[in-house]
Amino acid sequence: MSTQPASQTSKSGTMVAPKSSPAKASPTKAAAKMHRRSRSGCFTCRLRRKKCDEGKNQCKACKHLGLKCEYKRPMWWSNNEQRKQQKETIKNIIKRTKLSEKTTQIGTSCAETPPGLSHSLPTSATYSEATARTRAPSVESQHSPNYDFSQPLSHDYYDYHPHIVSPPYDTNAHFQPFPPTPYEVDIKTERQMFVNDIPTRRDSTISTFSTYQPPPPQPTLPSFPEDDWINEDIYNTGDMFSGEEGLDLDFFDFSHGNPQASQQALIQVDDCDRPLLDHFIDNVLRLIFPILEVNQHGSARSEVILPALESNRCYLHCCLSVSAIHLKSTRGLQGEQIDNDILRHRCATITELCGALNNDSNHLQILEATLGMIFFQCSVGRPSDALPDVPWHAHFEAATSLVRKLELPHAMVHDSNARMHPPFNMTLASWIDILGATMLGRSPQFADTYREKNQSGSTSGLCELMGCEDSMMYLISEIACLDALKLANGINDMQLCQLIGSLGKSLDTTEVPPESLTWPYSSTGAIRPRQLSRNMTAIFRLAARIYLCSLVPHASKEDPTMQALVERFTASLQLIPHGPDGFDRSIVWPLLIAGSQSTSRSMFRQALAGRMGSMGEHAEFGSFGRMVRLLQEVWCLSDEADGAGSGQNVHWRDVMQQKGWDFLLI
Repeated sequence: MSTQPASQTSKSGTMVAPKSSPAKASPTKAAAKMHRRSRSGCFTCRLRRKKCDEGKNQCKACKHLGLKCEYKRPMWWSNNEQRKQQKETIKNIIKRTKLSEKTTQIGTSCAETPPGLSHSLPTSATYSEATARTRAPSVESQHSPNYDFSQPLSHDYYDYHPHIVSPPYDTNAHFQPFPPTPYEVDIKTERQMFVNDIPTRRDSTISTFSTYQPPPPQPTLPSFPEDDWINEDIYNTGDMFSGEEGLDLDFFDFSHGNPQASQQALIQVDDCDRPLLDHFIDNVLRLIFPILEVNQHGSARSEVILPALESNRCYLHCCLSVSAIHLKSTRGLQGEQIDNDILRHRCATITELCGALNNDSNHLQILEATLGMIFFQCSVGRPSDALPDVPWHAHFEAATSLVRKLELPHAMVHDSNARMHPPFNMTLASWIDILGATMLGRSPQFADTYREKNQSGSTSGLCELMGCEDSMMYLISEIACLDALKLANGINDMQLCQLIGSLGKSLDTTEVPPESLTWPYSSTGAIRPRQLSRNMTAIFRLAARIYLCSLVPHASKEDPTMQALVERFTASLQLIPHGPDGFDRSIVWPLLIAGSQSTSRSMFRQALAGRMGSMGEHAEFGSFGRMVRLLQEVWCLSDEADGAGSGQNVHWRDVMQQKGWDFLLI
């Protein structure tokens, strides 16, 4: 009967290590068998099913990946659906972090590397010795201080980095006059001073290193006559997509200047606020200035919002609050965490504003942030939002004071002939001022300025920013002044009718031939900005006529003239693109004015319902959703009055006052 060796499997099924070779035992495996799962790790690592080192304040994994480390049980942990959404959010953050790490690293490659080997990246398993993994970079590596940046990169480098566009040159001698494309690298250095292990001072500096070298003087430059058609067809004939003459891409005087194309914003936010900033840039930014985006593609992002986020902390807090509101309304988030984010950044914005106002400094930045707090709210949120907030007209009073302190109205009037670039902040303030005055039944704050601009025929940039021609907005300002005068009983019926007739004739002078109003998309499917502006101006013109007719003493929505105007308005809506990517959110004020005078038999209500259906859930948010909610209340009360035979007119401002709504429907 033979005996089994010690290294064989015993009858009990356990492995017995040989006594003669204790060095072969694996302490790592033994420790892994003895490891017990920790219950005190952060919830982010537990959701990812990763081991957590339970670091103080923030574990290493969350800190490395830029995730929010939560040791306190979060709200989304108890809800499976929210847990799935949080997991997707974490995945996206990790992908973004990994991608940024890859883009900041420049792989080492040699110009003599065969193309067939360029797809095999070295790993730790490639090296046989531990010292080889930590060796210094070679001279030919781009990480080496002796690397010659003037030499052209081989195509193998772009095989390593497929996200970088391959250069428009080759090693062929025909392309040798073209140098490699220069690039810039921004390096941020942070220093922290500690006194008795307590952090006291923190400094941050950014250094820019550029590979650009001025080209040597040459008597002549190489010319390629066969490429002249590119300049002729694209740059000289205007807009290749819309078929119209080229637009002025340098129209506005932006407060941050005109940044270069290579400039990138460096926005400093806390790790817990990074998801809010990403959500704002990815989902909210495109909703704010749709007409400006059509007229000057990319300027709203690169010349207005991103520079302000980088340099204006008050503006940053405002945008983060707006992002939290949009996140709550679109994803149906409920709980204290999202509400705390909204209120935290809202309070931070107001605190920054009050501090700057008390110091009487940074007027331009304060105005920029104040206008953002007013106007950005028009793009997000639901009508039922009940979180405490300062009314928009209270913010606008501070904005009006800043506009006067900066002397922007004076600059618009007296510099209109010499400088055709209106200040962007004054243009936005004018839009809020004119239409916001109709919400309150008051005269616009800068009505005299608009009157002078109308008489001189100069522009304020309202058409380029919001789509309606400046002359039409000036007339709406005059109608708002007449409305305020009537509400204050400062005019008798005879004078009122005379002024209504005079403004009606002024509106007649702005009429255009019907054949000039066509579909704003070209045959290629590209939007035509000027045609869209003509169509939107026609919509605002009809709304102004309805608004003016409603000021007639004893006016009624059952009047045939009023109903004819509402029907014309409904027919003109067909020229405004609808749907999620349409421009219904840019004509909220005309829809409110026309809808408030529509009857139950009017085609307007059916047309509005159809446009709401094409917008989907987007019809429930922002000023458009608030306008729909207000019209529904007005229609309910007016239809009840019509059913009772009283024929009483229900004004939408009275309904807003009864409901306690401070809506800015623009």
